[in-house]
Amino acid sequence: MELSSSHPASPNSFQGPDGMENLGSILKQKATEKHHRAEVMIAGEQLRLRLHDGNLIKDRRYHLRTYPNCFVAKELTDWLIDHKEAPDRETGIRLMQKLMDHYIIHHVCDEHFDYKDAKLLYRFRKDDGTFPLNKDVKVFMRGQSLYETLISIEDSILKVREENSVKYQRTFLACEMIDWLVQEGEAANRKEAVELCQVLLEHGIIQHVAGRHHFYDGNLLYQFRINFRRRRRLAELLSENSSRALSDSPDSPFCLRKLNPEQNSGSFLSVQPNKEIKTVSAVRRSSVTSLAGGSNPYFNLSPSLGFLPAVECNPKSVLKRPVTNEELLTPGAPYIKKTLTIVGDAVGWGFVVRGGQPCHIQAVDPGGPAAAAGMKVCQFVYSVNGMYVLHLDYQTISSLIMTGPRTLVLEIMEATE
Repeated sequence: MELSSSHPASPNSFQGPDGMENLGSILKQKATEKHHRAEVMIAGEQLRLRLHDGNLIKDRRYHLRTYPNCFVAKELTDWLIDHKEAPDRETGIRLMQKLMDHYIIHHVCDEHFDYKDAKLLYRFRKDDGTFPLNKDVKVFMRGQSLYETLISIEDSILKVREENSVKYQRTFLACEMIDWLVQEGEAANRKEAVELCQVLLEHGIIQHVAGRHHFYDGNLLYQFRINFRRRRRLAELLSENSSRALSDSPDSPFCLRKLNPEQNSGSFLSVQPNKEIKTVSAVRRSSVTSLAGGSNPYFNLSPSLGFLPAVECNPKSVLKRPVTNEELLTPGAPYIKKTLTIVGDAVGWGFVVRGGQPCHIQAVDPGGPAAAAGMKVCQFVYSVNGMYVLHLDYQTISSLIMTGPRTLVLEIMEATE
């Protein structure tokens, strides 16, 4: 499957002659399928983090061998019922089979290809590095990163807007999105930004509010089809249509809601199924930065491509001036190296990386794990889990973090002044 979009010729690509209508119908169907796949990935990741917090995922010994980061199927089925995620064992089995079918969990030895409610060990693929980072997943991760960045900034282009007497959530004007992508360095030019948004639309991440158009640089109104922050109920996975209905429900107890809506607050309430309410931050794991992947220039994972020149700096960078690797590594330079161990919580690590050669910390959530570990803005990332990264760009470092273990070990360099 190619990452490039179909590049429709006009804003009427979903309308017109029969052939064009069929093309639009096929595009919508594929986008809906990929949208459901994205919902499964989000629900699976939320479950994985909850199980880590509940200590159901841990190292276990069986026949003199230790299996790291795994869970017992029978115990998990009990947990799903106890936490009201499944009404009975049969439903719990169906839910976990759904995750297996989407390559989110697997048997630790791959000896069982279906989920058995027994004393068998299974593992999330993200915990052992076998989660398939194919092109569709990379597009999803890029869309999630863009959403988290947009939702977290002040005066965001994402707003509730009304069109034809209907109010839509998480909307943006196409031209404003293109302006923002270019301004923030997410795309090199308007053409590349349009292509990126077309790919996001074809993967069910964004859509025209009325579903009538592909993506074009103009005044058409679009919205993020996926609310990445909404807490998913696992039962939604068993219906490809129910997730769409629940995702926009303002009364759903599984939505993330803003505290004091009249204020510009970055905090949200996460209402759990057990009715416990806790405050979480607007900048967390999936906000680490924009992810990349594939052969497309704005999905490129190759460390040798897409670097930000060392003499340049993002116009909105927190750095007062550009800093080079040579300056950081010069003997006697006013920089010290520190090691930070950051254990991600149920939402993530809580920081944003930007720049390249070297990358720097652009933002830190004051209530997140990174801040608790001592991370500050303007620090430079020296290594990630023992890997030297001063020569890498922020997209590659983001990929290393997102696909690595939950406990993140960073070496950073900060100015002594």
